[in-house]
Amino acid sequence: MADLQEASVTLPSDPASVTTARRYVCGLLADWGMPPGDEAADAVRLIVSELATNAVLHTSGLSPTFTVDVRLERSEQLYIGVTDSHPRRPQRQPAAVQQDNGRGMVIVRHLTLESGGRLEVTPTADGGKTVWITIPWAVTVA
Repeated sequence: MADLQEASVTLPSDPASVTTARRYVCGLLADWGMPPGDEAADAVRLIVSELATNAVLHTSGLSPTFTVDVRLERSEQLYIGVTDSHPRRPQRQPAAVQQDNGRGMVIVRHLTLESGGRLEVTPTADGGKTVWITIPWAVTVA
């Protein structure tokens, strides 16, 4: 496997794009050797869904597109970033027990930390932001 593998896709900020982003990332990971039923694949699937959903729902129409970047370095670290052009950083929202939303970043943070990774938000040159997760690549390369 190469020392660096990377790919990205830019999608319209539309709810249907969340499914497209999730399938795109899962397809890449499978191509790179992660079995689709792997526990890490399930965590990544949910993380990408939550980050893409946030990019669509919480940009107040100020981000007509969002970009998903995926990078695997030396078969050791997997980086996934979701970029939009809205300047507001994700915030933890108080989630009432009966509420259907507001838990996305809590879920992302928990799954990332549980996988031995980290989460960070970086500003972009155009005033937006990228939400990055980094997790160890737990796939044995034959």
